[in-house]
Amino acid sequence: MSRQMVRPGGRSARVQASVHAAVRELMSEVGRDALTVPLVAQHAGVTPSTIYRRWGNLQELLSDVAVERLRPDTAPEAHGTLASDLTAWAEQFLDEMASPAGRAYTRDALLGDPDGSNAGQCSAYAADQINLILGRAAERGEKTPGVETVIDRVVAPLMYRILFRPDRLDAAYARRLVAEVLQPDRLMTR
Repeated sequence: MSRQMVRPGGRSARVQASVHAAVRELMSEVGRDALTVPLVAQHAGVTPSTIYRRWGNLQELLSDVAVERLRPDTAPEAHGTLASDLTAWAEQFLDEMASPAGRAYTRDALLGDPDGSNAGQCSAYAADQINLILGRAAERGEKTPGVETVIDRVVAPLMYRILFRPDRLDAAYARRLVAEVLQPDRLMTR
């Protein structure tokens, strides 16, 4: 996530949870542009110095919240074949990431990410989901591309288009990327 490590439980986790909740609530109440560290601190019941000490600045806090919001809630659904599993995942990924909230969270995650750790975490979320899909396919005896191949051929083009060329971006594009990555010359045995 961001530069601080959070221990499970304890005061640190409570502070993180209350500050994250305050950011989410205030974003919906007053909008992102109206957020300030003192406003978030007051809403969360902490001092501004707590936020500055832990996150450094508002942008790093927003980045931390965004990374948490971009984490998938559930495992990818199983539909019975690699093609159907990966297609359903890619369509859902596109739908979530191309939404106004998904695009805003992506921008925030990257803007407050001086060392690249948040971008790495977001990439790891996608890689973990893809690895699960590929693992299930391999267990069924299907040949699969590698995780990095799917990242390069499906996730990377989707993210580029979401961020820089969102016009005419639809589920058909995601389906085409998946079909191309599953061509026999791109598959290997695990």
